[in-house]
Amino acid sequence: MDLPKEIFLKEYKKPDYLFDSVNLEFQLGEDKTIVTSKIAVSPGTEGTSSPLTLHGRDLKLLSIKVNGKDLKSEDYTVDSRHLTVSRPPGGTFNLEIVTEIYPQLNTSLEGLYKSTGNFCTQCEAEGFRKITYFQDRPDVMATYTCRIEADKTLYPVLLSNGNLIEQGDLEGGKHYALWEDPFKKPSYLFALVAGQLDCREDSFTTCSGRKVTLRIWTPGQDLAKTAHAMYSLKAAMKWDEEVFGLEYDLDLFNIVVVPDFNMGAMENKSLNIFQSRLVLASPETATDGDYAAILGVVGHEYFHNWTGNRVTCRDWFQLTLKEGLTVFRDQEFSSDLGCRTVKRIADVSKLRTYQFPQDAGPMAHPIRPHSWTIFIPGAEVVRMYKTMFGASGFRKGMDLYFQRHDGQAVTCEDFYAAIQEVPPTPGQPVKEPMFIPIAVGLVDSTGKDMPLTSIYSDGMLQSLTSDGQPVFTTVLQFNKKEEEFIFNNIPEKPVPSLLRGYSAPVRLDSDLTESDLFFLLANDSDEFNRWEAGQVLSRKLMLSLVADFQQQKTLALNPKFVDGLRSILRNTSLDKEFIAKAITLPGQGEIMDMMPVADPDAVHAVRTFIKKELALQLKDDLLSTVTNNRSSEAYTFDHDSMARRALKNTCLAYLASLNEPDTTELAFIEYKSATNMTEQFAALAALSQNPGQVRDDTLLDFYNKWQHDYLVVSKWFALQATSDIPGNVANVQKLLGHPAFDMRNPNKVYSLIGGFCGSPVNFHAKDGSGYKFLGEVVLQLDKINPQVASRMVSAFSRWRRYDESRQALAKAQLEMIVSANGLSENVYEIASKSLAA
Repeated sequence: MDLPKEIFLKEYKKPDYLFDSVNLEFQLGEDKTIVTSKIAVSPGTEGTSSPLTLHGRDLKLLSIKVNGKDLKSEDYTVDSRHLTVSRPPGGTFNLEIVTEIYPQLNTSLEGLYKSTGNFCTQCEAEGFRKITYFQDRPDVMATYTCRIEADKTLYPVLLSNGNLIEQGDLEGGKHYALWEDPFKKPSYLFALVAGQLDCREDSFTTCSGRKVTLRIWTPGQDLAKTAHAMYSLKAAMKWDEEVFGLEYDLDLFNIVVVPDFNMGAMENKSLNIFQSRLVLASPETATDGDYAAILGVVGHEYFHNWTGNRVTCRDWFQLTLKEGLTVFRDQEFSSDLGCRTVKRIADVSKLRTYQFPQDAGPMAHPIRPHSWTIFIPGAEVVRMYKTMFGASGFRKGMDLYFQRHDGQAVTCEDFYAAIQEVPPTPGQPVKEPMFIPIAVGLVDSTGKDMPLTSIYSDGMLQSLTSDGQPVFTTVLQFNKKEEEFIFNNIPEKPVPSLLRGYSAPVRLDSDLTESDLFFLLANDSDEFNRWEAGQVLSRKLMLSLVADFQQQKTLALNPKFVDGLRSILRNTSLDKEFIAKAITLPGQGEIMDMMPVADPDAVHAVRTFIKKELALQLKDDLLSTVTNNRSSEAYTFDHDSMARRALKNTCLAYLASLNEPDTTELAFIEYKSATNMTEQFAALAALSQNPGQVRDDTLLDFYNKWQHDYLVVSKWFALQATSDIPGNVANVQKLLGHPAFDMRNPNKVYSLIGGFCGSPVNFHAKDGSGYKFLGEVVLQLDKINPQVASRMVSAFSRWRRYDESRQALAKAQLEMIVSANGLSENVYEIASKSLAA
């Protein structure tokens, strides 16, 4: 293995050559595929005489021509990664390359591959080089045409980017389709799909009156499950016009659904490709969480049409420019169509569960790293820009960004430069590029927000008004290590409500007392901060009990904490989904991250104790909540219905944790009587907390009922994999051999193997069995799909957070991985960086 060379932002160099147009021809075959690329090349700078170096992986070069003439062998060189034309002509010229590839053998699912009978592509970040020799970098943008030729019976549907220009039959039972994309794009956005697919067709009329044909392609048996995805697409198109003034730019938009895909979805221009679980949904087979994820991800990939496609990133260090910006847009979309507070809580929870631990480990790097490692979402930075410039200013800046950079590959500085050129807001003539915006309100002794009239800071007095109306929340801008803000005209000592709406992605320490937090939990008008007060109390309580557990003290629950959750549970004025979030304890990982040495056993024991104790003391309230939130109405995907189900299911999980005959029977009745997957799966999850015959029988019953639906079976794998029951590694090892499991399917790998890594008490088992299991699986998986294997090995990245015994066991597995013969670059990079941390 050639060790991967770390790439640095400072090494960026403009391409020596530009590609103006790319004509691709594919002859899809059962054993091999022939790819012909015809490229119009021009010098990046006038008079350049540099060699033309093209990327390539796993390709067989058949021929190469310049201006129609075959190159002699001495005019070019080929190695395992590059094709280099030594002396290209001066000025513009035409380059023609013919390669032979083998999609049927491509289990990496990068480039062009064949899966479940269909051809499919995945080119981000560097998959196009597995199709043909090319300058495979995002700042090389060209217009594309694509001619696909294949057997008509086997592959009746032939799709690529842009508009369908021509199609027809050929001799020998073959046919062809010619596609043209009029908009310049980088190679990572190229897409091709060929296979036996049916489509759901609809249309959308844009704000300028143009009719766009919408098609979602999937195997015929799944067509009925695409209705929600189509609804989501049309809602996203309408929202983007209304909120950002962005209209779709072609007459056709395709989505293709595939079961084997490394990512969740891919935003290829006008031909989005989705992993099945993020499109297919029916009330019987998909949960509310699935429906919400489909809405968000369909929106996300559509929004990329402008933030990522029309304006793309210059290099992969600017990835947050397209991903962070688009994640922000899909979060706003989902918030507008659902409950903003609940969505914000979910996003912040994800940030704390996944991002903060990564930022504290060997994979940490800034939003735009100086060396290219892995993606960090920049949505929170974009959100701070909106907080900084206001909704109107942010929109004006976005408009300017698109006006300046449409059709370009740009940098984070280009985005910020456009945003900051909006007129200054009153009282803030200077826009600082780096600051922490802290949204603050003051709550009086009756629980009401105090009107804020003026603030004194840094020698300046700023009056606070909003169109003559009182201001109850203001944003304090922290630009220095220490800042002091003085609020005037405050008649009594308030309780400050800090970081409202989580206005900046920071860890906040304050001198708020326990009484202050209970007060905010009961009264804060900012529901995010109300939830946050409960979470701070929960984290403090759990850490205190962990210390007691480690010292073998008797555990006892603070009565005020129980009363606080009881008051939330009984408050009928609150949104039901908010209540469900507010009574949910922080996850084990979040608590371990706050410990000097993470102790999975202690944290698991404490969380289990608190959950059971709350269930015991709140049993009557929990039972009545379950009863009062049952419904016999048909499933609907709307916020009120989702909120009702979320609250009922959360209470049911608490009750089932008691493992008492009456609560177990209640959960079993809910499982058997459920008319939708949301409630059935929640009841199954509640029952599966407790080892025993009921658990085993119900899991088997569920599998027997749904074994024909691979997406539901993936849920079944994930539920067992993430279980905290003692010694679960043996069960997960057994499931690897289950006839429904397939190591070549990323979704099943993420469900079973990734799911197991999400159970701290079992993955970090004292005997090292969890580490050994993952180490062996990573090496097996690396031979099939290095990209997926590298995601799995990242579970080892924070091995130094644990006690010496666990460190030694985890380190041994990492050393075993990096010393393996034939290890992929993907896995080596993550494993070696983890070891070196």
